[in-house]
Amino acid sequence: MILKDFSAKRRIVVGVAGASGGIYAYRLVQVLADCGIEVHFVASNAGWQVLEYECGVSREQLTKLVHKVYDVKRIDSAIASGSFPCEAMVVVPCSMKTLGCLAGGITDNLLTRSADVTLKEGRKLVLVPRETPVHAIHLENMLKLSQAGARILPACPGFYHKPQTIDELVDMLVGKICDALGVQTNLFKRWTGEEN
Repeated sequence: MILKDFSAKRRIVVGVAGASGGIYAYRLVQVLADCGIEVHFVASNAGWQVLEYECGVSREQLTKLVHKVYDVKRIDSAIASGSFPCEAMVVVPCSMKTLGCLAGGITDNLLTRSADVTLKEGRKLVLVPRETPVHAIHLENMLKLSQAGARILPACPGFYHKPQTIDELVDMLVGKICDALGVQTNLFKRWTGEEN
């Protein structure tokens, strides 16, 4: 029997739900691809609308950046199975609907199914909610998912690196997402506690 080594190529699933913040997903896909990571991509219908509206990014443009784009309705896709070798998944932005579905174990499309599989397999699942204010149900859902093993990383960029542009704000948050995924980047100046 011959065993193939799957460790040579890093593989991460990026999901986009229908909350504001598509720019984070678009930049994350660029960064992961630049790092040589095989990106598998799925977006809800509302997620595609956000990417188009906020970033002017079409399916065709995004398809050129990733290894594979999946149809959110195709629940039989590879990323829906725990046997698909993959190290992590990030949902960015993560709508409160998607968060609620995941907290309730509802996997009615490929985005939620893939995230649920990531949790059940004990892999890294990073959820980037972008909503404010939040109410008690949102907070309970985040707590429930955190207790199940997900990493909750709200879309709250910091300002200690003294950003001058929107791109610098975006890169700071994308850098934090990469940190949570175990991907090394130099997208933002890290706090040292020393004067610059």
